[in-house]
Amino acid sequence: MEDFILFRENNIFYNVLCFLITENEKLFDRSDARLYWKTVFHIFSILHHCYIGLFANSLHLDQSLVPDIKCLYTYRLAYLTGWNFSFQTIFLGLSLLYDFLEWAGKHNGNLGTKIRYWRDVLFCGCVLPFTLFVSSMFWTVYAIDRELVFPKIYDDVIPWWFNHCVHTNILVVLALETLLQPRRQPTDEKVEVTIYWSVALMYAVVYYTIYFATHRWLYQVFGVMTWWQVCLYQLWIWGSSFVFYKLQFPVNRLIHGDESQETPEANGEAKTGEQVMSPKEQSGKVITDLKTPPFSTRSWSVKFKNLRSQFESSRL
Repeated sequence: MEDFILFRENNIFYNVLCFLITENEKLFDRSDARLYWKTVFHIFSILHHCYIGLFANSLHLDQSLVPDIKCLYTYRLAYLTGWNFSFQTIFLGLSLLYDFLEWAGKHNGNLGTKIRYWRDVLFCGCVLPFTLFVSSMFWTVYAIDRELVFPKIYDDVIPWWFNHCVHTNILVVLALETLLQPRRQPTDEKVEVTIYWSVALMYAVVYYTIYFATHRWLYQVFGVMTWWQVCLYQLWIWGSSFVFYKLQFPVNRLIHGDESQETPEANGEAKTGEQVMSPKEQSGKVITDLKTPPFSTRSWSVKFKNLRSQFESSRL
């Protein structure tokens, strides 16, 4: 026993290994790793959105003599692409603010709870359905006849990469957010559905009001339709976007698993029904089976610390 203690205290490799794992466990802990990547992703995404917003304001479309481009400037606040981009920017701001609170350990407070709530309902009820619709609708019509949604004359004032930033990169934001943040069930389905239908109906009112006031469609795809086709197309817009809202939860469960498979939070609290041995029961028994609770639901750095304390307190 004395020889083992002497070996343990004087073995530099043992001490270095213990130091690296115990002092830097956050580098290896899965919850902290996810928080790190979420923060990095949210920082770069909001910088991207802010830059695109500033660049859009610097285009000076009002100085163009081309009627279509002047119309693009006049009704710049009425395009669904702009609405959706604004929703994403607000969502990213809330997400980044919550990340900072989580790093500071204050995310479970009153402020953190409210930010998390509105972040999630905004994403589920507004950002995801409208982002999927905007991107899919734009590129589908663009592939058929770009003049119906983004006339070629726009290329003279709008760079090609800007078009991708507001119609393609928004899908990247959606995909990474879905991979990094589990949302298996609606946070508040009533509020999310209310947000969705409020935005959908409000935009329809704005869109058709502009047409009846100016006799000009913002998207020329409506101009090639009869009125009954316009009505059917509008119903399809609402229906497909709402289907996107409903589908996000089963897709999220496919990616992250069911809620019963979710690991405990980083604070180490066990979920209901999890069988955890008391410190008294653990003191006289070395647990080596990492496939049974509590080790099966812990990160490997936490497992190491528990095994280390048990070995050090055991008798040889």
